[in-house]
Amino acid sequence: MRNRLKITFVLPFGCPLPCGGPKVIYEYANHLARRGHSVTVVHPALLGAKLTLLKRAKAAIRYVQRSIDRSYRPDQWFHVDPSVRVMWVPSLAEQHIPDADVIVASWWQTAEVVNGYSSAKGRHFYLLQGLETWDGNEERVYSTWKMPFTKIVIAHWLGDIADSLNESSVLIQNGLDFSKFGMDTPPAMRNSSQCMMLHHPYNLKGTADGLQALSLVKQQIPSLRVLCFGVSAPPASLPEWIEYRRNPQQTTLRNLYNQASIFIAPSWCEGWGLTASEAMMCGAAVVATDIGGHREFAFHEHTALLSPPKDPRLLAANILRLLRDSELRVNLAERGHQYIQQFTWDRAVEQLETVLLQGE
Repeated sequence: MRNRLKITFVLPFGCPLPCGGPKVIYEYANHLARRGHSVTVVHPALLGAKLTLLKRAKAAIRYVQRSIDRSYRPDQWFHVDPSVRVMWVPSLAEQHIPDADVIVASWWQTAEVVNGYSSAKGRHFYLLQGLETWDGNEERVYSTWKMPFTKIVIAHWLGDIADSLNESSVLIQNGLDFSKFGMDTPPAMRNSSQCMMLHHPYNLKGTADGLQALSLVKQQIPSLRVLCFGVSAPPASLPEWIEYRRNPQQTTLRNLYNQASIFIAPSWCEGWGLTASEAMMCGAAVVATDIGGHREFAFHEHTALLSPPKDPRLLAANILRLLRDSELRVNLAERGHQYIQQFTWDRAVEQLETVLLQGE
């Protein structure tokens, strides 16, 4: 019988809206709890130490408000197993953190804080889901990679960064939930002109590039149909020929993926391209940027078509290839769907559990 661990995951914020990084944490929490471990997920109202009085006041108000309405939880978009303890704390000060065997930082700022915890909070692990220089000082972000954590990376490109810093890491590729996303409509049976893309306000998601590429395609194929989805309200600048769905439920999102012949993933950087992999699970042919977070499952001319990031013209050329070549589109979709099947949560959790148990 395996040892039973007390495991704490530390998130950087509350999660009332869908978010890829926290989703991975919640999945791990659920699966580890079902394996008999005692799992806690901590969400702080305040992150960081050197903050203005105004920011501290806002955090205090947020702490009280979300303590009452429980909006720090992901219940509107993700089911957390009842056996998982979900904590909402004023800050990541050590007195708010439960004692455990293992503690897992999940963001560069959480790593800075966890690094200072005593051994009572557990052996230190760091789940690296991306290079977070886009949201933090580059020197501080990189310094967390050199802290005395057992480092777990979700993709090969992140392992390469650890290697370049002379830091060891363990690769555990993400799992995917095949009970929630799957192919219901064969690729050959779909409207070949139906495209789909995530719309996101962060520049690094490449939404503007994707929209520009789709506009170029629309000029040559007027029958093009495009659906975008996202958490935010639809921008006023969105062309009228693009349909927008705000924060669709998971079952609706699966249906939308299954209507799409082509899914466009134009990001400049991704730890792991979650929406692209979900689309692939559902049988859409993927046109993506050639970045580390896509290369875990998207291989040019085999499971997807890839082009350099920040180049709408080449992205449009790949979309046009699939719109004009149904045989290529269907073959890519089918090969992608077959390849993605290996990324199960059972595999990922088994690997993570083995790492967490080391040293027990």
